[in-house]
Amino acid sequence: MQTIDLRSSDTATAVSKLRSKQPIPLKVTRIVQRILKEVEAQGDAALLSYTSKLDGAELTSGTLKVTPQEISVAYLKVSKEQVSAIRFAKQRVEQFERAVMDSVKPPQINEDGVKIKQKIVPIDSVGCYVPGGRASYPSSLLMTVIPAKVAGVKRIVVTSPPTKDGAIPPLLLVAADICGVNEFYKAGGAQAIAALAYGTDTVKSVEKIVGPGNIYVTAAKQLVSSVVATDLPAGPSEILILADSSANPDFVVRDLLSQAEHGPDSICGVATESPDIALKVSDLLSKLLNKVERQEIVDASLSKGGFIALCKNMNQVVEFANLFAPEHLEVMTAEPARTAEQITSAGLVLLGQYTPVAASDYCVGTNHVLPTGGSARRSSGLSSLDFVRRMDIVDCSKQGLEALRGAASLLASSEGLSNHASAINERFKGEST
Repeated sequence: MQTIDLRSSDTATAVSKLRSKQPIPLKVTRIVQRILKEVEAQGDAALLSYTSKLDGAELTSGTLKVTPQEISVAYLKVSKEQVSAIRFAKQRVEQFERAVMDSVKPPQINEDGVKIKQKIVPIDSVGCYVPGGRASYPSSLLMTVIPAKVAGVKRIVVTSPPTKDGAIPPLLLVAADICGVNEFYKAGGAQAIAALAYGTDTVKSVEKIVGPGNIYVTAAKQLVSSVVATDLPAGPSEILILADSSANPDFVVRDLLSQAEHGPDSICGVATESPDIALKVSDLLSKLLNKVERQEIVDASLSKGGFIALCKNMNQVVEFANLFAPEHLEVMTAEPARTAEQITSAGLVLLGQYTPVAASDYCVGTNHVLPTGGSARRSSGLSSLDFVRRMDIVDCSKQGLEALRGAASLLASSEGLSNHASAINERFKGEST
């Protein structure tokens, strides 16, 4: 894990080096384009072929969709404690998402014979992609399905890669059932995104696709975004910890390790004005690396994307954080709330010694589908608001239209759209202006 001394450096330059923009490789794009094209043209046949080739699962059109019987069997394979934990996490996330929806108050105007109001309308159908492969992620299902459910989406579809025996991990099926998923398909990768976007005989297309995935899933979502709405691209997971001399080095290190185990491309950083904290964190990491579980992944992550940014003061620490715009930002300072007031760019801000990313990943109540790669400077995390549309409704009385008539007709004529002006003026034909 490298230490970068920024005390006499330009912060923006340092961040740009850490945030080197790496587009999706052309080779990946071409592979995904081929998969999308084949699934669009051949439907189930291509979807099943790629599921066999890439996931090693031999399925048919009749076994692509999870059955009620499979869900019933899944309950027998999980513990009561696991079911309870899923229900607890669901309740926490659901509670926060309902508060988000309740905070939206559609505007209304009634002035001079013109009434305008706004209606919030849910999207009809959503596809939630849940990654799989080396591990099962029921938490990702919760974080994508629950906001859609709270928003009022009628049809919620989940896709996730099957195991080699053509099954879906039991806890994932239980989570889907508890959250009220309408349809669950055993498909992963770019082929699943294609099925959700274009539809097949078995999988009906959806209006929006959300959820994290690998680089092939991300590329697929970008390529189908012209025909179906998608959420923000999710890159490797990130954590940046702001730590002053009051921070507990052990907590800092444990949170770095927890984030590093997401994958070898994870970004794990600390920004501090304290040389003592920088040294303690570095030394403790070295001691724990040989003892930690998932050591190979953690070591690869910290070697490639781990850093300690040593700043001259807390102002530079905050400047660094806002420019870096991390997915997760932990604030471990003497006055974390005051420090956080200066933060303008982060997917999620976690205050104090007892608000670790690990808790927010599961059941704090906030969503863990968050902007990465610096996109927190322009994007927000997934929420129920991403599953609704705003629709304006206007009602003009005759007097109201008459009050607008002069300006509207003049502007229409100025743009050379004489029929627009006529459409307004015809309603007052024969009347004096």
